[in-house]
Amino acid sequence: MLTRAMNFTAALFSPSILLIADLLAGGVLGLAVWRVHWRRLPPAAMNAWLGATVLTMVMWMVRGGYLPGLNYHLLGATVLTLMMGPWLALLALALVMLVSTAYGLGDWQAAGLSFLISVVPPVTLSAVALKLTERFLPPNLFVYILGNGFLAGGASFFVSGACGVLALALAGAYPSDLLFFEALPFYFLLSWSEAFTSGLLTAILVVYRPHWMATFDDVRYLNDKSDD
Repeated sequence: MLTRAMNFTAALFSPSILLIADLLAGGVLGLAVWRVHWRRLPPAAMNAWLGATVLTMVMWMVRGGYLPGLNYHLLGATVLTLMMGPWLALLALALVMLVSTAYGLGDWQAAGLSFLISVVPPVTLSAVALKLTERFLPPNLFVYILGNGFLAGGASFFVSGACGVLALALAGAYPSDLLFFEALPFYFLLSWSEAFTSGLLTAILVVYRPHWMATFDDVRYLNDKSDD
């Protein structure tokens, strides 16, 4: 689940931008809480999701840095989206970000902006990719793994990086040449690692723990007719 994540520093942005970002992030989280069907969550799957969230918290502690605001670490947006669905994935990653910030790896004042840039774009892209493959591609196991795990994982990595670079450019935090010609290609290269890791984890979970994958339907992807 290797992907880059923006842990922005509040000093790079104006207070008004940070306030707007906090309000938007709060709205997204409120919508996520409202959209999750809490009473329908299967207990076994919920335990798996909680375990995945804790594991993601641990993975967030392993990180590297390019410049302040241009960091990369384990995020897990694509795999968590496939496991939980987009709304629960947003909440899980918000909890991960909360713990990471409390641990001293983030800036509280920029937490809303970091959430909007690091979490919302990859989760949204992963959810949209799933819908598109379900609508336009054959219901095939390899389509699910390669399309939603491998390709969506890599694309979500790069889109998240592009959003962060653009935000820093608009804020004037760094020279545009540095951001677009040095930082952005760096994240493009890292996106292939994210693609491979997300695809591999998706394949393992589908084979050994398909009931943990809320978005995986064995009847659809495996043409299971045993109940007919």
